[in-house]
Amino acid sequence: MVRSVTLVNVVLVLLIAVPAVSQSVDTARTPWGDPDLQGVWSYATLTPLERAPELEGRPFYSPEEEAAYTTLRKSDRPDRPGVDPGGYNALWWDGGWVLPDHRTSQIVDPPTGRLPLKAAGKAQAAARGERRRMHPADSWTDRTNWDRCLTYHGVPPVGTNYNNTYPILQTPNIVAIHVENIHDVRLIPIDGRPQLDGAIRQWNGDSRAHWEGNTLVVETRNYSDKTELRFLSTPNTRAVERFTRIGSDRIDYQFTIEDDEIYAQPWTVDRPMALLDDYVIYEYACHEGNYAMTNILAGERDREERAPVGGTR
Repeated sequence: MVRSVTLVNVVLVLLIAVPAVSQSVDTARTPWGDPDLQGVWSYATLTPLERAPELEGRPFYSPEEEAAYTTLRKSDRPDRPGVDPGGYNALWWDGGWVLPDHRTSQIVDPPTGRLPLKAAGKAQAAARGERRRMHPADSWTDRTNWDRCLTYHGVPPVGTNYNNTYPILQTPNIVAIHVENIHDVRLIPIDGRPQLDGAIRQWNGDSRAHWEGNTLVVETRNYSDKTELRFLSTPNTRAVERFTRIGSDRIDYQFTIEDDEIYAQPWTVDRPMALLDDYVIYEYACHEGNYAMTNILAGERDREERAPVGGTR
């Protein structure tokens, strides 16, 4: 899961050091003339989706803050005893680095760097948190789709602790994106076919794409009520991703989320992807009904039996 870390570091250092103008290159083309986005791309970053409340009004880290934040995020939970590494220890984590422009959030709009939640969105977030706090494992259905190995944390990607790659393959009619985390493959038509009927809902929605100049624009809708993204969503959420190759080893990646049920306005993430030439992807051997789920449920039953009468979770 942690591979080519040194290469990622070198790529990101170079992106910081080289002015954006000099990174511009003639766009490579496929044999049929489309911009060539093919390769294995990393979207790993330590930069959080939202700006931390204590950094309100500050879109960029100072060098000292960035160094301290990076050290903290790359440490193996210094507040936790070394004898208890949990599910993974730091050896397996590959969260990347802070974004090259030193931003304090992946979100660039609104300028606050925060999710523009409506009251309904805040209530949904609170209810979800309370449910998971009080009923973490009454049943396997109380666990996340990720825990259950059903699918990764959705479209668009935000980034996790490991397996943050998007291998892209193109044909004249389809763009295929292999999601390393939980081994999904997004098959995205670019031939003008309509999206699925609104009654047909899917874990990661239904995607269609088209070209706007050198930018691949992917629209995703028809999410399921069982969808779990790395941010709040509903079946009415609409996502628009934009992939633009701006150098031999870089894609400018943006996505915008719209959902007027829970958000006061659309919001946008801007995050580069770095090419990993020698990155090797192995099988992600995670499947529904895996042994970890049995252990999670058994552990929760044991904890319930040990809880004092009248005690709280």
